[in-house]
Amino acid sequence: MYTIKLFLFIAPLVISSRTDQDYTSLDSISPEPKSRFAMLDDVKILANGLLQLGHGLKDFVHKTKGQINDIFQKLNIFDQSFYDLSLQTNEIKEEEKELRRATSKLQVKNEEVKNMSLELDSKLESLLEEKILLQQKVRYLEDQLTNLIKNQPQIQEHLEVTSLKTLVEQQDNSIKDLLQIVEEQYRQLNQQQSQIKEIENQLRRTGIKESTENSLSSKPRAPRTTPSFHLNETKNVEHDDIPADCTIIYNQGKHTSGIYSIRPSNSQVFNVYCDVKSGSSWTLIQHRIDGSQNFNETWENYKYGFGRLDGEFWLGLEKIYSIVKQSNYILRIELEDWKDKYYTEYSFHLGDHETNYTLHLAEISGNGPKAFPEHKDLMFSTWDHKAKGHFNCPESNSGGWWCHDVCGENNLNGKYNKPRAKAKPERKGGICWKSQDGRLYSIKATKMLIHPSDSENYE
Repeated sequence: MYTIKLFLFIAPLVISSRTDQDYTSLDSISPEPKSRFAMLDDVKILANGLLQLGHGLKDFVHKTKGQINDIFQKLNIFDQSFYDLSLQTNEIKEEEKELRRATSKLQVKNEEVKNMSLELDSKLESLLEEKILLQQKVRYLEDQLTNLIKNQPQIQEHLEVTSLKTLVEQQDNSIKDLLQIVEEQYRQLNQQQSQIKEIENQLRRTGIKESTENSLSSKPRAPRTTPSFHLNETKNVEHDDIPADCTIIYNQGKHTSGIYSIRPSNSQVFNVYCDVKSGSSWTLIQHRIDGSQNFNETWENYKYGFGRLDGEFWLGLEKIYSIVKQSNYILRIELEDWKDKYYTEYSFHLGDHETNYTLHLAEISGNGPKAFPEHKDLMFSTWDHKAKGHFNCPESNSGGWWCHDVCGENNLNGKYNKPRAKAKPERKGGICWKSQDGRLYSIKATKMLIHPSDSENYE
């Protein structure tokens, strides 16, 4: 631009000088050589100006051409990005349609499961009422039989006594059958509740809030419980031949892992899973493998147990206490991440419900990370039951555990994250767990087992 302005300024001067020179040559008698040289100088100046103008225009053209090429490249990139975005938008719309269809199906299934759950509740209540009535009848018959035996100690039993005995045996068998039916109904109810929770979790992931269903809230919900009845529990029935724990079952010749009935001293009969390993049988008190069971449960459920013995479960603090109060026991913790397996064994003491099941332990052996701080009194807490002086953790943080001074990080009952197929091994999912040495693990599966420390002398 500067060159153009210079040319526009010089050109009129040169033209006017040439005009003046023509007029001067007409007036003069003979032209002077100086005016000729002056014209040549003007021409040179003009030529030089035009040359500079040409160079300036050439640079301008090159610069403009480069800018136009950049603009075209940006436009091509924008077109490609817009095309990719349109494809992604279409895919998202298709996924949204699929999610809506799946949500509709899940809503229908949820209604069916709720209806089934209500039916099971009513059946369970009727069975419990029948059980109570049968127990009352059995007590009455036993009292009559006892009175007859006391009044006639030396006389042989007559037909009435024999019939009463037969009736008592029949009633006892009926009670056992009813208890088995009740346990089966309760197990089915537990399965239905697990399915309901899974459906609720799937509905939450779709991001759709249902105003008509209170069960789809963000707070964790405990399973429906039935008063005076707990999983795998039998009451008011004498079983003198039932062993006290899995070690005695193993010593009786049963060397296969599975579900067995036990009755610790001064306790009721309940079922446990006996895990046979290294020439002995361990009582399994906690098991997690895939996150199918919600462990963010209430204090009541942690006290009496929840889950399925052939899957994920928590045996129950009362049941654990009834076993370990019989003798000195060892606690074994087995951890499995996405690469290796670890174990650690502790000698320990567990308090009763009045101490909030306080745990005190010391490590014996193992190759795994430390799961507990040693030589400290650790009280058990849940989100709805905080031990006195216990660290205050949020409700949704984790399940019940013997916590010390942190929330969730060292809790083997914590939230189980669903695995991600394409993630790195250490980030695939499972329980995000920090050991006592501060190392962070992604735990795939856990087991907590107990065993008498002196099994040879334990009977």
